Amino acid sequence: MTETVDDSRQKAILSSAFQAFATYGFRKTSMDDIARGAGMSRPAVYLHYKNKEAIVSRLTQVYYTEKSAAVAAALAMQGPVPDVLARAIRAQTEGMAVILASPHGLEMLDATKSMSSGIISEGEAQLAGLYADWLSQQEQAGRVRLFTDAAETARTITATLKGLKLSSAGADDYEKRVVQLAALIGAGLEVR
Repeated sequence: MTETVDDSRQKAILSSAFQAFATYGFRKTSMDDIARGAGMSRPAVYLHYKNKEAIVSRLTQVYYTEKSAAVAAALAMQGPVPDVLARAIRAQTEGMAVILASPHGLEMLDATKSMSSGIISEGEAQLAGLYADWLSQQEQAGRVRLFTDAAETARTITATLKGLKLSSAGADDYEKRVVQLAALIGAGLEVR
């Protein structure tokens, strides 16, 4: 999952689609809305994406590519275990509050889940793998104490972050819970 969007037209389409989905919701957004926002004709959009579902799939791929790169960069930084972990979790969750603050945020998440489940599974596995590798390195260095293996701990971190999206009572609540989770996990893992 190393795909990025280099084509400026595709970037414009994806940006426009995200804005339209946030404004109108997935169901009410038309390909005309997306084309208008991208400054293109509808047929020009169809040259890149056959329908809204294809756009959602691509948005999901791009999301996980960007989040994986951001988490990897955060985990590569030096510092106390709780700080490094908090930076990685912030990198993974950055921008989600904007989606949750949208009147159609949960609809966007539901649409993504139903249309891109394979991409989501692959992306979540990649994120968990990054955390697992880091946790293994930190355990070998004597910096963390794991209560189960690194892979299971990593899956717990990513699953909990995913669950916070759906259970939070809005953007502010989500951000508070993410900060609390990062602090709890970091403190719980750190060898003192």
